[in-house]
Amino acid sequence: MCVAAAAFRAHPRWRLVVIGNRDEFHERPTAPLARWPNGAIAGRDLKAGGTWLGVNDAGRFALVTNLRVDGYPLPHLASRGALVTDWLAGQEPSAPETMNPFNLFMADAQAAWHLTNHPAVRRLPLAPGIHGLSNGPHEEPWAKTRALESTLARWLAEDSADPAPLFAALADRTALPGPGPEPRFSPVFIRNALYGTRCSTVLLIGADGAARIIERRFDAGGQTTGETEIAFRA
Repeated sequence: MCVAAAAFRAHPRWRLVVIGNRDEFHERPTAPLARWPNGAIAGRDLKAGGTWLGVNDAGRFALVTNLRVDGYPLPHLASRGALVTDWLAGQEPSAPETMNPFNLFMADAQAAWHLTNHPAVRRLPLAPGIHGLSNGPHEEPWAKTRALESTLARWLAEDSADPAPLFAALADRTALPGPGPEPRFSPVFIRNALYGTRCSTVLLIGADGAARIIERRFDAGGQTTGETEIAFRA
């Protein structure tokens, strides 16, 4: 269960603002946000070698979530983290049809897209504005996806540069009624001893190219274990 909202060219001050939570099994080994040798800025999934979210100095950004589909995931299929690493390496995501169902938000300095592979591979251009992403179909946003979209819209309207309200929204543990998963997974932030929110990320890329990305990490009890911030130009 991952959830995110992205504002692409939705405010004159910002080219791209992204807020999101990565939910994963706590036992899955992960390296924190860092600059990779190839220049990408991302955390790393140490099991499969890819990442769930990343950005680079060229202004390329990508974020992938799994898409809930009956009968999946299948363990023999390729890791979806390669979709993000391909994009950050300047390549088109390769072989999406060989992966478990996913949602992918990707952007460069000029445009943004949503890519999925279920029920068939489909890439749609996204207009300037606010776009949400979670584990349901892109066309049927979950309640927690809409909650983050609303938070991001209010934050932009206030013309703020303070990430604190964005992190507060990502930390919300309130169960949300409406479309989405079962109640235990309906909050924006999931606290669960086996599977829950591992990190919250805020990315801010200004219209002038000045950028910062902040990752806040959590343990199985939902307590903060560390934070990394990297400033760069994109």
